[in-house]
Amino acid sequence: MEIIERFLYTKEHEWVNIEDNIGTVGITEYAQSALGDITYVELPGVDKEVEQFEQLLSVESVKSASDIFSPISGRVIEVNEDLADDPSILNRYCYDKGWIVKIEMVDEDETSNLLTADEYRNYLASLDRNDTGDSVED
Repeated sequence: MEIIERFLYTKEHEWVNIEDNIGTVGITEYAQSALGDITYVELPGVDKEVEQFEQLLSVESVKSASDIFSPISGRVIEVNEDLADDPSILNRYCYDKGWIVKIEMVDEDETSNLLTADEYRNYLASLDRNDTGDSVED
């Protein structure tokens, strides 16, 4: 399972890549795999204000509908319009072409609430060890 070293992660399987106070947000390979074939992405509006770990948007797949949460607080400054036409981009390219939104961060200290790549890798391993049946919706 691919995990990008420079990204930060949430236990709900979102990633954020922060550059110059702008966080590019998406879902992890684990999330897209658990969701199955993604059929619809409900993108938020540009200028939407979000709080860390607040619902950002929803995605629908052949298996279920799931909320995606914001890993950081701030203002949505850009959305990936390509996902409206082809939501399956999230399944094929979850870490590059499959980015979902860009958020202008308001609090850099919030990054301490996120997981590093190693921490996320260990978290996934603990899910496998526990075999709890946790899903992306949990």
